[in-house]
Amino acid sequence: MKRLVIIAVIGAALLAAGVGVAIAIAATTGGSGGSNGSRATVSVKHLAGVGTVLVDKKGRALYKNDQEHGGNVLCTGTCISFWKPLIVATTPTASSSLPGKLAVVRRADGRRQVTYNAKPLYTFTLDKPGKVTGDGFNDAFGRHKFTWHVVHPTAVGNSSPTTTGGTTKTNTYTYPGY
Repeated sequence: MKRLVIIAVIGAALLAAGVGVAIAIAATTGGSGGSNGSRATVSVKHLAGVGTVLVDKKGRALYKNDQEHGGNVLCTGTCISFWKPLIVATTPTASSSLPGKLAVVRRADGRRQVTYNAKPLYTFTLDKPGKVTGDGFNDAFGRHKFTWHVVHPTAVGNSSPTTTGGTTKTNTYTYPGY
């Protein structure tokens, strides 16, 4: 009888642990593999007050700044304690409704940061999923001043061929270390 009680207690503990893990996973992913229902690195979502924007897997708005372009990453050090780079270990993926181009730039620390149409992507630490608080924000870190904007989906634009004096020119971006 004593052995049955011990087995029942151990079984109940294992069941409770399993339920706890399932609840933690559901809370982290919004219960559907991500709060925006997508496993994509970057998706498109309509957010009140800002319209249709790019979001990460957790449904947080993605930002770019006016100062970084062409693979140059300037937000380092203290800057990344407020503006978190969108980092991936593999190739970033986009939801089917995302126009434009996702790519990667290698940061000085070796991590791979996702870019959208050649602009590095960030989240803002004061934002919550579905809430935008950093759009139009101006700040400075070190010798760099930044103006931040929530990212709206657009076509590639800058990487399409352009015609100059009868010749076709294609703009290309070089990503240092990639």
